[in-house]
Amino acid sequence: MASSTPLHFLLVPLMSQSHLIPFTNMAQLLASRGLNVTLVVTSQNAARVNTIIVNHDAQESGLGRTIHLLEAGSSSKCGSNDPFLASNMMQEPLENWLQTVSLPPDCIVSDFCLPWTSDLSRKFGIPKVVFHTISCFSLLCSQNISIHKAYETVKSHSEPFLVPDIPDKIMFTGAQLPTTGASDQWINLLTQFKSSEKSSDGVLVNSFQEMEPGYVEGYRKQVKNLWCIGPLCGNKGASIDHDGHDCLSWLDTKDEKSVIYVCFGSISNLSCKQLIELGLGLEASESPFIWIIKKTDCSLELENWFMEEKFVERTKGRGLIIRGWAPQVLILSHPAIGGFLTHCGWNSILEGIRVGVPMLTWPMFAEQFLNETFMVEVLKIGVRLGVVRPTGEKEKEDVLVMKEEVAKGVKEVMGGGEDGEWRRKRAREVGEMGKRAVEGGSSYSNATSLIEYVMKQKISRISPI
Repeated sequence: MASSTPLHFLLVPLMSQSHLIPFTNMAQLLASRGLNVTLVVTSQNAARVNTIIVNHDAQESGLGRTIHLLEAGSSSKCGSNDPFLASNMMQEPLENWLQTVSLPPDCIVSDFCLPWTSDLSRKFGIPKVVFHTISCFSLLCSQNISIHKAYETVKSHSEPFLVPDIPDKIMFTGAQLPTTGASDQWINLLTQFKSSEKSSDGVLVNSFQEMEPGYVEGYRKQVKNLWCIGPLCGNKGASIDHDGHDCLSWLDTKDEKSVIYVCFGSISNLSCKQLIELGLGLEASESPFIWIIKKTDCSLELENWFMEEKFVERTKGRGLIIRGWAPQVLILSHPAIGGFLTHCGWNSILEGIRVGVPMLTWPMFAEQFLNETFMVEVLKIGVRLGVVRPTGEKEKEDVLVMKEEVAKGVKEVMGGGEDGEWRRKRAREVGEMGKRAVEGGSSYSNATSLIEYVMKQKISRISPI
C-alpha cells in the first residue's frame, strides 16, 4: 500500500520570468489539489515568488502551507542575467538536496530547457515530466517543420512555405521560425532538450484541449503521455497585482471596452524611434490607451521626446503611460479594456484569452510569430499589425511599424462593425472555454490524470510485482 502522505512534486523552472510565472501558477494548482510542492528558485527571485504565493494563500485558505521554496545555487552565479547559466548552476545543489531531504519528491516537473534533470530522475529513480510554456500549436508546427524538413524547400528566409501534417493550412517564412539563424551551440542544445523530453514520463503543456483540439491530438502522438493543464495564468488573488494601483481608478472613468492596453513583456526591446512612432500611432488612433514602458526602454531619450513634444499633455485624459511594472492581470480584467496590443508572448496571450479580450499582434522573436498565426488564423481573435520579420540587432535601430499602421490596427481591433463584433464574441467564447477547462473541465481532469499516474508509479516502486 502507498503511504497516506500526500504526493510531493518538485518543480524546476528555467530562471526566466516567462517560465517562472507559469511554474508558480502550476505550484498553486497542485497545492490546491492537496499535494506537497517544492518550487526551485534562486535568491534573486525568491522574494517575488513568495509574494505571489502569500497572496494566493490569503485568497485560497492556507494553500501556501504546501508550497515550499527551495533556493538552489550560489547567489552570485544564480543571480546571473543569463537564465540558462542561473538554472544550470542549480544542478549540483539540487542533487545534494535530493540526497538528504526527508520527504523525497514523487515526481520532478522540469522545464523543457533543462535536460540535466533527466540525470536526477535516473539517479534517484523519480519519474520526470517535461513542462512546455507554449502551445501545442507551436510545438506541433515546430516539430513537423523539423521532421519533414519543410523549410528546406524554399530559397530564402522571406519565402513562405506550408507547414505539413497539421489540421489547418498554415504558412510561415523562414525568418519567422524560432531556430532560423540560431548558432550551432543552440541547435545542439535543442537536440538535448528533445532527447530529454523523449526519455521523460510525459509532457505537460500550458494550454487546454478545447482551444486547440487538433493540435493537442497531433502532439499527443509524438510523446509518451500528454497532459494539457492550462490556462495557467494569474488571477486577481494569486498575483502580485494589487487593487490600489492608480491605473485602475483611471480605468474606472472610461467607457466599457473603450481602452486598448499596450504592453510588450519584460524582455522585448524596441528602438526609441520605434517607441516614438508607436506613441504617435496611439495618439492618431483616437482610442483611449494604457501604455506600459519598461524602465530600460531608452528612457532618457524617450522622456526628452515626451517633454519636447508635450506628448503626455497632448494625450492627457485619453492616454495613460506607466513606467515600469503594472498589474497586467487586473488591467486586462477591467471592463474598460477592449483590446490588447501584445508582443505575443504565450503568458500574455493566455492572460488575454482568459478575460476574453481581442488582441492586436506585434511579434518580435522566439515562437511569437507562431503564436500570432494561432491567434489570427486559428482562433480568429487577433488582428495582425503587419510585422513580418523578427526584431534583430539591425531592426532594433529601425522603425518596423509606422504610426499609420499602428493607428489603423488599433482602430480595427477596437472598432465596431460586423467583423469587430464577431471577433469580440469569439474572444469571449474562447475565454469561457478556458475557464471551464480549469474549473472541472478538461484541464482539471488532466491534472487529476497526472496525479493518478504519479501515484501509480509510487505504488509500483513501493510494492513491485
